[in-house]
Amino acid sequence: MNKFILPLLVVLLIPPYTYADYDAGKEKSQVCAGCHGVDGNSQITMYPILAGQYKNYLSNALHAYRSGERKNAVMAGFASGLTDQDIEDLSEYFSKQTGLEVLPNN
Repeated sequence: MNKFILPLLVVLLIPPYTYADYDAGKEKSQVCAGCHGVDGNSQITMYPILAGQYKNYLSNALHAYRSGERKNAVMAGFASGLTDQDIEDLSEYFSKQTGLEVLPNN
């Protein structure tokens, strides 16, 4: 009986894997376009460029807006309605867009 307890605990403690869907992210990104541009390249300097950002950065930022850890009234309003899957999809889409270029370390 004990040989079943450890595998069961492992299964219960590992969070479910979420598959990021680029096409779903593209569709969901339409609401972001007003501020961040159609492909995440904002033409308005007060809004950050999302295109080309690291996927983990985007995901962490959206989770932080949703939880209230990161403060911004507008983003909190948008992020509060996002599911974990929405966040993964949006992060996937924006990270694959051409925008910010990572400069090599000198």
